[in-house]
Formats: sequence, structure tokens, C-alpha cells
Amino acid sequence: MKLPWLTILIALLAAPLPAQAGDDVMVMQVLSSTATSSGQPVVLPRKDAQIVVSIYHVMPGATLAVHNHPHPRYAYVLSGLLRVNNIDTGQTDTYAPGAFILESVGHWKTETSIGSEPLKLLVIDVVENGQPNVVPLK
Repeated sequence: MKLPWLTILIALLAAPLPAQAGDDVMVMQVLSSTATSSGQPVVLPRKDAQIVVSIYHVMPGATLAVHNHPHPRYAYVLSGLLRVNNIDTGQTDTYAPGAFILESVGHWKTETSIGSEPLKLLVIDVVENGQPNVVPLK
């Protein structure tokens, strides 16, 4: 018995998302879910939550425009070096492979891939269902 819906589902899950920040940065969404692996709803204290897991590929020297995150964001450096400049606090941090980052919420910052190898990050966003977690400075 053929299951055409299964083929369609696999094709949709395998399709990469388009780049969101230009030619130097590619964002590939890995997971978007409103439920745990056992089917329990993911709930924030105030509203329904959505977990979005992405892998960022950032070319050496690329800098993301000034932005902030209105919701929690966690990142794990898989390869390369990341420099984060927090504009609000003046703090600058550099992260190497193996670093897990609990990103600031609501602070304006820039992020740069430093060094000679591409930066690769596993990023986990916890957002209100359907809401973005990157707000560019206008």
C-alpha cells in the first residue's frame, strides 16, 4: 500500500528554507514544534510556546545587522568563532566551538563570524506561537 501523504511529508521536511540575511548567511530550520516528543503542549507562562531549532551557516567576516531577540534564544557553536557585541551594555564576548550561549533578551547587538573558517551554530528559539525572534533595528 502506497502512502503518498508520507512522501509529501518527507519532501516538506527535507526542503531547506531560503536565506534570511543575504548571501553570507544561510539559515536552515531544523525543527518547529508546539508539542514535546510525547505530545504534551509546550506552554510559556503567558501564552502558547513554539520551539524553533535552526542551524546557521555564516561565512567568515559576515556581520549580522543590529538586532534583538524579544524571546529566549539559545545557541551552540558547532564550528568557527562568534563575536557578539552587546550595544546596550558595551559587553563583547567571543565564543568558540562547544560554547552554549543563552542570548540576551531585548538588548540590541551585532554578531560577527571571526576567524578563517565558517561559523556554524545550532540555534533554539522559544517564541510565542507564530512570532519571530529576530527584530532588526529600524
